[in-house]
Amino acid sequence: MADLLYRWRAGELDCEIPLILSNHRDVGSLATFYGIPVMYTPTTTATRAQTEARQLELLAQHRIDLIVLARYMQILSPEFVGRFPSAIINVHHSFLPAFTGARPYHAAHARGVKLIGATSHYVTEALDDGPIIEQDVARISHRDQVEDLVARGRDLERMVLSRAVRWQLDRRILCYGNKTVVFD
Repeated sequence: MADLLYRWRAGELDCEIPLILSNHRDVGSLATFYGIPVMYTPTTTATRAQTEARQLELLAQHRIDLIVLARYMQILSPEFVGRFPSAIINVHHSFLPAFTGARPYHAAHARGVKLIGATSHYVTEALDDGPIIEQDVARISHRDQVEDLVARGRDLERMVLSRAVRWQLDRRILCYGNKTVVFD
């Protein structure tokens, strides 16, 4: 999120950011720095329905038409996703479709892969299975530990997420079925 806010302030992302919804309290100081109101919405399995109802109210109130999940790490309900078709962008820390779900760098390390990646995709009801917008990879070796993969992956995640958001804002993405076309 810090990278996206920096790019927004630098004029790379042509949009308004009227609100940040977060399930992490540590986002507050960053939002304040950029002058954006933040609403803390903690989410648990038991409170998901109430939290999503509140989030939907806030999104409607602020006329939000694009949602970017950055470190949200929660599965959205089918009802929530259905309200924003091809308008929720997630970044996943693997080269999908490999290593879906949590801890993909650990799984990649255990598998001994030679490339790690990051993927930006539209959110659908199926976990980490939405239409892919952008991907990038980095070469790794047997000398790299999980911590090395995580550090290198963070850079990839920033790049693929910022590209996906910029392309969405520029209306350069055509989504059909479970695929996308990104126009130059």
